[in-house]
Amino acid sequence: MEAVRGWTPAQKRTVAASYLAWTLDAFDFFLLIYVIKDLAAGFATTITTIAFATTITLAVRPLGAFLFGRLADHYGRRPVLMVNIGVYSLLSFATAFAPSVAGLLLIRALFGVGMGGIWGISSSLAMESIKKEARGVVSGLLQSGYSTGNLLAATVYGLFFTTIGWRGMFMIGIVPAIILIPFILAAVPESPVFNKGEKKPSILQVLSENWKLAIYAILLMTAFTFYSHGTQDIYPTFLQRQHGLAPGMVGTINVIANIGAILGCFIFGTMSQRFGRRRTMISSCLVSILVIYVWAFSSDISMLILGAFLMQFFNQGAWSCVPVHLNELSPRAARGTFPGTVYQLGNLLSSVNLPLQATIAEQYSYGVAMASVAFCAAAAVILLLYFGPEAHSTDM
Repeated sequence: MEAVRGWTPAQKRTVAASYLAWTLDAFDFFLLIYVIKDLAAGFATTITTIAFATTITLAVRPLGAFLFGRLADHYGRRPVLMVNIGVYSLLSFATAFAPSVAGLLLIRALFGVGMGGIWGISSSLAMESIKKEARGVVSGLLQSGYSTGNLLAATVYGLFFTTIGWRGMFMIGIVPAIILIPFILAAVPESPVFNKGEKKPSILQVLSENWKLAIYAILLMTAFTFYSHGTQDIYPTFLQRQHGLAPGMVGTINVIANIGAILGCFIFGTMSQRFGRRRTMISSCLVSILVIYVWAFSSDISMLILGAFLMQFFNQGAWSCVPVHLNELSPRAARGTFPGTVYQLGNLLSSVNLPLQATIAEQYSYGVAMASVAFCAAAAVILLLYFGPEAHSTDM
């Protein structure tokens, strides 16, 4: 592929580190999704109460994005990324030792701060380190890390849960720190765009000059995060509760779904280099709407699998352009802060998704809960993109 020819070894290592940072961050997040009902049973509480842990995690991610992003704009992407990885890995590990529901919620809140910083720092480090012709491909690769993390969590759940239980699963969360920090320290250079001696404008100055863009980006990411979390967070519970599937089958279906997501990221991310970011994302969202019925209301296992694969293929196909789109729109002086913060503020506004879907499911069904949120979110993404700006291949 022309876009990835001629990469230097340093560029390859940088992209690999950025991808793995986001992949393993997502892995640590999704571990909780697969054991919600087990945590509810273990702490003698309701699924809705445990689901609130994901709300807290998503709600505090903007704080992490802002704090770690500002540090990255002042001290460099590379050192802050290593610190950030250590923070979220240790807090994922600490989840295994939660003594109560209150302790679980506190640990997952702190985990959310750590998780919040990774996406913005890793995407800016990667985008600033490669040639612009490769941005679409790399954007798809980076975004596929989210689905790869989900796939890894599904695999661990399917293979090991019955043996190690939910506490053992969270102990595996220390792996990112063990693997990634030494790799980045030894082999990944700083972003060529970052200049430590350059005087940085205050965040207030950046926002005052770009407030319209910031509001638009936050609204777009709110719709996008409802779109992704609305199709993913309650899905294992849907398979467990509405269809009575065992852990092995739940894990298998989610692995297949995430294979679809990864393929969608690569295909649509690459397409965006030719057809533009907005056009590619809108097209993928439109097709995903057509898949909703098969995905949410099928009763046959083969159709459930097909619906899961197609929904994530097109959902994450649209998401594949988000890293590059936000980085291309971002003000240069705040690229460590802006993409991650608007993305995580969208997560904050959509953090009610899982409790919302759990409530709808209690009143109607899990299928209705998933379909209603997915349709509304996809429609909102399409409208915002249609009337929004494009900065395809802008000079960084």
